[in-house]
Amino acid sequence: MTQLGDLRIEGKRLAESATDALSDDIIARLAELAGDSLVLLEQINQSQVDKALPAINRLVENGDLDRLVNLTRVLGSAADALSDDIVARLSETLSELMCIADRLARNENLQQMLRLLENQPLMDTVIKLADAAAEVSTEAAEESAGGIVGVYKTMTNAEVQTALAVVGRITEAYRR
Repeated sequence: MTQLGDLRIEGKRLAESATDALSDDIIARLAELAGDSLVLLEQINQSQVDKALPAINRLVENGDLDRLVNLTRVLGSAADALSDDIVARLSETLSELMCIADRLARNENLQQMLRLLENQPLMDTVIKLADAAAEVSTEAAEESAGGIVGVYKTMTNAEVQTALAVVGRITEAYRR
């Protein structure tokens, strides 16, 4: 019976300790916690969050939720980095770029150059001239003996005559 007596005494002490521990303050806090929990459960039920749980579960399984959190951190860091000074400098730069774009759009010379760039035969000629100029080397040119014989040899060359004719046509067109 001593064991049974000891258990009764222990039980009695436990009940007294529980009674002492449950002060009015603790009971009030427990009641408040229970009330808040019920309000939270009601809000969850009304918001129909249970319908979103499968999508959230898929995000977690795919690792997309972690990527979304990381992306949010990056965007937050970018927002923090955009101080008023940086935003002012960016807007000033954008304003200057818009002014430059406006000036370019209104520049008649630039418009004429753009129209010339659309002329394919002219562009082909310019490309050929540039390629030819790149191929020509002043070191590779023959030294002329000079005099009337040198001029005669140069002038009888068919390629020289063709080149002079082209230069002549360009000069006539330029004068017009």
